[in-house]
Amino acid sequence: MATCAPLSDLGPKNKFIPRLGSREQGRSKMKGALKKDQIADVVSKESKETSKQFEATQKRGKFYHLFGFYPSDLRSCQSLILLMCRPTDAASLGVVRALFGFLMVFDIPDERGLAIADIRWGNPLDCRFPLFDFLPLLSLQWMFMVYLVMWIGALGITLGFFFRTSCVAFASTYWYIFLMDKSSWNNHSYLYGLLAILLLPSQANLYCSLDAWIWPKKQKKAPLWNYAILRYQLFLLYFLAGLKKLDFDWLNGYSMTYLANHWVFQPFRTFMTPEQVDLWIIHVGGFVLDLTVAFWLFFDKTRPSALFFCSSFHLMNSQIFSIGMFPYVCLVTLPLFCDPSWPRKIFPTSTTNDYETGSEDPSCLKPIYHKDKLKIQWKHYLILTCLASHISIQAVLPYSHSFTKGFKNWTPGLYGYSWDMMVHSWNTILVLPKVIDRSSGKEIFLNPDAWVQTDRWSKHPDMVYQWAKCVQKNLLDTQGMNDVSIFLDVLSSLNGRFQQRMYDPRVDLTKVVWSPFEEPKWTLPLLTDLSSWRIKLPEIENQIFAWSNYSDVLFVADFPGLSMENFISEGLGNISLTVLEGEVEFEQNTLLSEREVVRKAIVRPGEAVDVESKAFHHIKTISLTPSCYMYTFVNETAQKLKNNYDDYVPNSGEISKGVYEAILIRFRSIKLSGSLIWNAILNLVFGVPVPRRVKITP
Repeated sequence: MATCAPLSDLGPKNKFIPRLGSREQGRSKMKGALKKDQIADVVSKESKETSKQFEATQKRGKFYHLFGFYPSDLRSCQSLILLMCRPTDAASLGVVRALFGFLMVFDIPDERGLAIADIRWGNPLDCRFPLFDFLPLLSLQWMFMVYLVMWIGALGITLGFFFRTSCVAFASTYWYIFLMDKSSWNNHSYLYGLLAILLLPSQANLYCSLDAWIWPKKQKKAPLWNYAILRYQLFLLYFLAGLKKLDFDWLNGYSMTYLANHWVFQPFRTFMTPEQVDLWIIHVGGFVLDLTVAFWLFFDKTRPSALFFCSSFHLMNSQIFSIGMFPYVCLVTLPLFCDPSWPRKIFPTSTTNDYETGSEDPSCLKPIYHKDKLKIQWKHYLILTCLASHISIQAVLPYSHSFTKGFKNWTPGLYGYSWDMMVHSWNTILVLPKVIDRSSGKEIFLNPDAWVQTDRWSKHPDMVYQWAKCVQKNLLDTQGMNDVSIFLDVLSSLNGRFQQRMYDPRVDLTKVVWSPFEEPKWTLPLLTDLSSWRIKLPEIENQIFAWSNYSDVLFVADFPGLSMENFISEGLGNISLTVLEGEVEFEQNTLLSEREVVRKAIVRPGEAVDVESKAFHHIKTISLTPSCYMYTFVNETAQKLKNNYDDYVPNSGEISKGVYEAILIRFRSIKLSGSLIWNAILNLVFGVPVPRRVKITP
């Protein structure tokens, strides 16, 4: 065992310190010898230098205990390579790898869409939203084979069997499915793809794997960079999510409303109102947790508390939101921040320590870098370059919307790689596509659910552009309409604001130009000038809700010069339109004594007008500033249903599906996925037709 060097050895070397003899010897043997006060100065100087060096050594020991490396490890490229290649126990890495692969086995049938792949990819007329238009869409049976390769890869990662090949199989097919459909993007699906890439070059199969059992290796340790890059990626997951929550809407409680009634917040509701839970626990608490928890996970003293709060956070999210395996993936990756050898403490095995200690003095801790054994080669520089590139890209990409302006709408770009989880809450009440056949002048209102799988495309200009081109092609192929104009009207609310238009409904989408680097000119801005109304809207809602159990309200805003045509369906009664700001022109055709009568009115702030159901009406903003108004009505359909069925209104505080039922659903999806893949194999081998389910469009 190494021991600490004595203090005399820590001073500067090659310096002569004279011996002190008797005064007579000094006078007879050393002419011009140092005087007594000069000798004292030399000794004092040596003591000070020794003391300073000892203090520096102590500081280096404290720094090492805190961060796991010395400041000198960062002084050059070579020393950084030695640090990144430090042999580290691969036990924690192996366990995390196995658990991540296991969760992906269950994720593929559900969130990746294998269980509904025949519906998702089977209709050749469906509109696709790939990130790159040159990506080819395979036939249905080969899409099933892509899923099969992904599934086998996930199973191989779980077992640690042919680990590198399994990672390539999973990552390549995963990213193909991911890039083929922007409309299904989520931050967590992006995270899974990154983790698969980062595991590929790692030594995660040295522990808890079939590879290590079948083909044991002499090298039982992984380089430190295997842990460092994964920790960095998870650090960004939390820290950038916190930075994205530095948003007015989030910090003021507008992003996630009405969550306080969920059963997981019952303990907080014992001493807080639901409004306080929404603001302080969900919004402010979520912001503080995301912004700081990644730092607390890095340090030994704060890690236990950070693990507790972070685990509680993810378990609560698993019950509140339908976000698949994401909370569980976050849970199983938390051990990466712990001691790499923690699994061996649970399942003890003989292993060597990564550190030599020769004393209880922290300054004597010396990590074994194996400098004599490690010969730095070109591949080490390549690894360092790849790590630096990944670190830079992942730090910049979430803020790339400053130059990728073509993806912007009311929020900064695509949702899926920005880590802005739950910051933006959408409520869309209208998606109205209109087609005009220019050759005949015929006007057609297209079902917004036709040829699409979800409605997320309607909130992003890049996907709206792709949708318009797809509809234009489908109308030519199915209806023979080769000269059409396509218009789109979308009314949506962002974080509790008024419902308002996202796109100019007068623009022909077949003639627009879209570029990823230029902001679309046919999008309409968010009416932030009306955001102050969000303080008053809840008060107005409470007043209207107090009328009866079935009274309701809808808030709408519009731009000057634009008009809106609405149809009030049967089942709503006592409908009125009240203007809150601006001026509008109201017009409605009504039947009076079997005679159609046009009713017009100018409605100003504070004034109201009655609206008849089962008829169209027009509202045009005639003021120079945007208008905002509200519909108030009674939901007569809900009232009739309530009278007939006592359980019509659901209990918002009811506990969600039990664990047992959730597991059964997962296994049903796996069983269905297996049968779909088997049908695809029969088709490829024997030519048996593949049965395909069809989405029913209402």
